[in-house]
Amino acid sequence: MKIVSLSLWFALLGFITLSNADLLDDILTALKNAVDCTSCHALLIPLQALAHMGNDAFSDTFTTICDTLKLADADVCAGTFELSGPILAHSLRQFSVQGNTATKFCSAIFGLCLQPPVTPFTVPFPKAAPAQPKKFVSNGRPPFQVVHFSDVHIDRQYTVGADANCTKPICCRNFADHTGPITEPARPFGNHKCDSPADLATSLLDAMNQIASQSRFSIFTGDVIEGATWLVNKSEGLVDLSAWNSQMASKVGAPVYGAIGNHDTAPVNSFPRSDTNTTMDSQWVFDTQSEGWARWIHRTAANELDHTSGSYAIIVPGTDLRIISVNTQYWYPQNLWLYDTDNMPVDPNGILSFIVTQLQAAEDAGQRAWIIGHIPAGKADIFHDQSNYYDQIVQRYINTIAGQFFGHSHKDQFEIAYSDFNNQNPDTADSIALICPALTPTSGNPAFKLYDIDPDTYEVMDAKVYMTNITDPSFQEGPTWELYYSARDSYGALVGELGPRDALNASFWHKLTEVFEANDTAFQLWNTRQSRGGAVTPCTGSCKNVTICDQRALRSQNNCDVSTPGISLKRRDPSLTWARPDHLDCEGGGISSVFEDLISSAQTGLV
Repeated sequence: MKIVSLSLWFALLGFITLSNADLLDDILTALKNAVDCTSCHALLIPLQALAHMGNDAFSDTFTTICDTLKLADADVCAGTFELSGPILAHSLRQFSVQGNTATKFCSAIFGLCLQPPVTPFTVPFPKAAPAQPKKFVSNGRPPFQVVHFSDVHIDRQYTVGADANCTKPICCRNFADHTGPITEPARPFGNHKCDSPADLATSLLDAMNQIASQSRFSIFTGDVIEGATWLVNKSEGLVDLSAWNSQMASKVGAPVYGAIGNHDTAPVNSFPRSDTNTTMDSQWVFDTQSEGWARWIHRTAANELDHTSGSYAIIVPGTDLRIISVNTQYWYPQNLWLYDTDNMPVDPNGILSFIVTQLQAAEDAGQRAWIIGHIPAGKADIFHDQSNYYDQIVQRYINTIAGQFFGHSHKDQFEIAYSDFNNQNPDTADSIALICPALTPTSGNPAFKLYDIDPDTYEVMDAKVYMTNITDPSFQEGPTWELYYSARDSYGALVGELGPRDALNASFWHKLTEVFEANDTAFQLWNTRQSRGGAVTPCTGSCKNVTICDQRALRSQNNCDVSTPGISLKRRDPSLTWARPDHLDCEGGGISSVFEDLISSAQTGLV
């Protein structure tokens, strides 16, 4: 037995008694053998037995493994499993190790299984699609403007002068275990190894006011709380959400229509279903955002948010546009509560049903609708089942939906839906989701989007990205926000045949993907723009093919991402060139990263 394995074995015996030593051996052996989906199911057997020993035994065991193998700093290991370990143990106790739930669990937590085939389900609709739907035609009137910002991840404990060079998922804090001299002092407006200081968020809001002073409203697609997920509890969550709501209210004149992100709770990603047997809940999140957003969405929608698990709808005053804000976290594989049953529900907490109700109301009223949310439905980190059912809704109400807007990936991206995913072309491309880059500097230069919206069709006529360059010598004296590019100006000439009344619709974006296939210079320009030039990674060959496939996949079963175990819990490696699941950029030091790194350590003989 190797020295590290022997020391780990004895460390674990501190709380797994000698009478359970066989279980310990079984866990360590199963970890070593976990190389594929079948062996992952086998690994679940001793893990489930450990979970039945209680939450403390489970969390303590994996804290010790994490710490002994140096998968992360000791405080990150301890905090991660103290907060999320009991949720993981709860779900492990509930499902069969050979069922579909177990396969989904192995996919999300260990990266060793593909998601299983979609469970067949036909979404029920109150009415058939109208034979002669209302036509929305542009009259060429001047567009109005809408700001889109996302993933602010404000670190209220960001400390100027603290070390920006650390071994934790985020830095620029006075961590208790910091030793030695400070090698890279944090400066006032941020660092790419740290989440956003409050002053950077203020700079964003000021820039929005200056650049988009005439905007009709803004959309914010979630993730307020910073990435120190091993430390964030309910108390901090309440402070962070309330502080951001007050900060927006003090700076932004036009209404802000928000969506809840996976970080906007504690522990991170924790949104139990309404039928989950637990004393923990996320109602405090809904209460906080209902109160904080009532100034913009008003009392009826605020009450809806509070009682519909964070989702709500509102008709923008003076328009025929209904905004439907969706809590996508009930479709998110990193929401560990969702695995606590062998019969995973088709529609957790009724989110799909809520969308149908709102879209039917919009269709009946002759309105158009926008859907806003945090996680795009085509990402690898959305369950294939719920993404498929969501796409059924999109296709049924395709005439009503004028746009979809999301965040989460921290990147400037888009995803296309098709009436026939097996025949992807400009004619079958029928809905587009625009994904907003982040404020946090951890994944590139801070940015926001400004849309020109046709007042007759409510479709996007142009999408402009504004950014501030964190490497600019004057950045730390005060960020300068400038136009990075206009999608219409930059991509319109590449696609061609774009008339003055033509929107940047799904057909336009599909044609752009065809340009990317044939014109590598254009694709590499887009690849650079994903991170606003701030965290560019090479993308050629299979990476390029996967990326274009993902652009054509607003239904997650159609994306080309492949789970890969062994992602470091410490800091994202900028040299990685494969298509990383976006939750790894969003999560930082999440619990799945620990387990994926553990599998990697086991396979290299460290366990």
